[in-house]
Amino acid sequence: MKRALVLFYFLVFYAITQLLWWGYLLVNYEPERKGMIIGEGIFFLLIFIWGAMRLKKLFSGEHKQQQQQQNFLLAVTHELKSPLASVKLYIQTILKRDLDREQQKVFLSNSLKDIERLDDLVENVLLTTKLENRSFNFPKENFNLTELVDSVVDRLQKNACSSQVLRPELDGDVVIHADKFAITNVVNNLIENAIKYSPPCATVDVKLKESENRKIIFSVADHGQGIPEEEKKNIFNKFYRIGNESTRKTKGTGLGLYIVKTVLQKHNASIKVKDNTPSGSIFEVTFENYAS
Repeated sequence: MKRALVLFYFLVFYAITQLLWWGYLLVNYEPERKGMIIGEGIFFLLIFIWGAMRLKKLFSGEHKQQQQQQNFLLAVTHELKSPLASVKLYIQTILKRDLDREQQKVFLSNSLKDIERLDDLVENVLLTTKLENRSFNFPKENFNLTELVDSVVDRLQKNACSSQVLRPELDGDVVIHADKFAITNVVNNLIENAIKYSPPCATVDVKLKESENRKIIFSVADHGQGIPEEEKKNIFNKFYRIGNESTRKTKGTGLGLYIVKTVLQKHNASIKVKDNTPSGSIFEVTFENYAS
């Protein structure tokens, strides 16, 4: 990248230098047309500089996207390898050692958690592929959103901590007309993110409300470090993750919030990020005219 930028700047410098030199020669050769030559030269120089800046911006954007894709591949490799290695170790231990039934149940339960983690990763990648296809339409149906959120909370609660960290506050029998698989992915990604970026066993509030003006509001609030204001506009970009890739400790692929935003857009729904009190973030999803 540095070598390419050095070459780019050299070519720009050379082109500008040649332009000024030829302008100087023309002015000396035809002094009576000095005003016209200088005017056209300045105009051409401005267009050239604008084009060079646009080209550099596109070049830098392409490099940044390529770097994000490489980071994504590294993250996916790690996300696949870790649970697979864990499941392999649990199964080998069960086969090689004479464990009692309770120990076997604990090992199998932990293996199931790792398999569910793999399943979530595969679902995210598959859904991202579908979202990239502009002709793809979500198969929508009526389903109970309250039951869906409650089932996701129950599953993630068991995987998160032995104490009660997820605190659901759900209106009963909220029915929505949407793609069940895609909305499940949205709910799962938002709650998983809140758990991931919260302190150990901190409270995560999950709310589902049906308002009188035919709106359905789903929100997830955590008490983590929060999201800096300048990062809030970027977190929904594909492959984007907050912080430095080499020092980041949290797991993830950078697809979750991109999927959330894109799925909600295709359902004519919106999402906004607010600061929680005293710390953390609140992700609030609003479905317009979805209440039955």
